[in-house]
Amino acid sequence: MAHPLFGPEIKMMLLDSNAVGLKAFVETLNPTTIAETLTEDAFTVEQVWQVLSQAGSRHAAHVFEYFSLDWQVKLATGAGRAQMARLIELMSPDDRVALLRRLPDLVSKELLRLVDEADRRDIATLFRYDENTVGSIMTTDYAWLPVNLTTGQAIERLRHQAPDRETIYYVYVLDEDTRRMLGILSLRALVLSVPDTPIRDVMISSDVVTLKASDDRERAAEAIVKYDLLAMPVLDDDGRLVGIVTHDDIVDVINQEATEDIQKQAAVGPIREDYLEAPLLKLWYSRGKWLALLFVMQMATINAMTHYEDQLKVILILAAFVPVCLSVGGNAGSQAAALVTRGLALGQVAVGDWVRLLRREMIVGVALGATVGLLGLARTWIFTSDAHLGEVSLERFSLVIALSVSVICLTGTLVGSLLPLAVAKVGGDPAIASVPFIATLSDVLGIVIYFNIAALLLL
Repeated sequence: MAHPLFGPEIKMMLLDSNAVGLKAFVETLNPTTIAETLTEDAFTVEQVWQVLSQAGSRHAAHVFEYFSLDWQVKLATGAGRAQMARLIELMSPDDRVALLRRLPDLVSKELLRLVDEADRRDIATLFRYDENTVGSIMTTDYAWLPVNLTTGQAIERLRHQAPDRETIYYVYVLDEDTRRMLGILSLRALVLSVPDTPIRDVMISSDVVTLKASDDRERAAEAIVKYDLLAMPVLDDDGRLVGIVTHDDIVDVINQEATEDIQKQAAVGPIREDYLEAPLLKLWYSRGKWLALLFVMQMATINAMTHYEDQLKVILILAAFVPVCLSVGGNAGSQAAALVTRGLALGQVAVGDWVRLLRREMIVGVALGATVGLLGLARTWIFTSDAHLGEVSLERFSLVIALSVSVICLTGTLVGSLLPLAVAKVGGDPAIASVPFIATLSDVLGIVIYFNIAALLLL
């Protein structure tokens, strides 16, 4: 969160037309602080542009990248086309492509016509890749060197490349004619080497971890986290280097994927916009369609209850224990689903592990069922009055509750653990096997289990 005094101070500068102060604000403070100040203090689009225009284009472009994508769209549609085109030229390749994807087609085409030819070709190259692929989040601003240099020559050449590169911690050694990657140099290795050492002697050329531009972006996130890297090279099908994926873009991917999974697990969405910026119609549709489906599924619970109305007429107190019995199945299923879904996301669990997982969850489900079953037995035995039971003995009724709770808990555990695997097996997102779906399914099964055990032992 930005300092609370920054916003009022900027507004005073705008009123006083203090160009020097506004320029110092944009060019001195951290870009994140500037973006937060201008979006959190109710500045209009015109006022934001008035502030940014006081600084040089490079500074303005750097700050622009730290606005949320929704704010970037607002600013892009509200700016002069020539001014915005200049900022797009100075933005990092992946960020400007993400922005152009979100802009209305007419605005996007108008801006592209004003962009430099080289940048336009670069944008067109990245636009070819689907939005969820590695190619859509990679940058083409990477540092590279030909293989025939010494480390001293390499450092000198990097001095000229560094200002226009997103990172120089890793330097990629390429064949100049084919652009095929021959190896990777770390900046540390370059600095510590004797200046006349050939770079082919210090570069890493084996066991290099790479990505394909067509890979799913989640694979990039998994690889960077697994190998603890700052960036990874992206190759085309012929082994040519086409870009790199950096750790900051992976952080964005992880946040987006986590947000999407949480929304799916709550039977929402997915909603990509900021919550307060999302259109109300989209919020209604994203949530309403799942609520409607869950409501229809819950109808099965009503049908199951109706099927067992004879037992309810004979022993009315059975109805009083329906909520507690059903909640156990939903809660146990939700726990298991959360663990399995997260395990699948982190690569700790695979679809092929279903037998091992079934065995583990069977043991855990029995143990959990026994635990809550004993609690149910104790509660029923101690607090249930004989007056409510009619001709049914307290011992038998307590046993019904204990057995029902135990079996429903075991069933919920197995449903919650296996349903995400089943969804993953058919190529779906395991997060779709969300808490509401599992709770609804557990409710229906719980009704069937509860009243069948009651019918077997009491009638």
